[in-house]
Amino acid sequence: MEVQKKQIVESYVNAYNNFDIDGMTKNLDENIVFENVSDGKVDLRTEGLKSFREQAESAKQYFKQRKQTIESWEFRDSIAMINIDYKAILAIDLPNGLNSGDTLELKGKSEFEFEDGKIKRITDKS
Repeated sequence: MEVQKKQIVESYVNAYNNFDIDGMTKNLDENIVFENVSDGKVDLRTEGLKSFREQAESAKQYFKQRKQTIESWEFRDSIAMINIDYKAILAIDLPNGLNSGDTLELKGKSEFEFEDGKIKRITDKS
């Protein structure tokens, strides 16, 4: 089961890196919940595949390129956790002072919760 989860997560990350929304969503549950947690606070939450897809499409415009590199794995029951190294080049100016062309680098953690072979929850933490 861990091998299957690992393949699904790797497929998701590769699709993310390539701005491939269809690839990102192919293994997601219809009722997928996505949360982005920054500094311990949820700053983005979507519920349902349609909402996730809309968010993923709009996020594409922020980056010229982006790459999540998986640094380590942990499996617990129905959850696969990855530690990631994230690097992106911005396509737009952000309110926090970063500008188009700037490189954004951070370390984060993503948790993927599975049910019936599909991802039902993704939590990104940075």
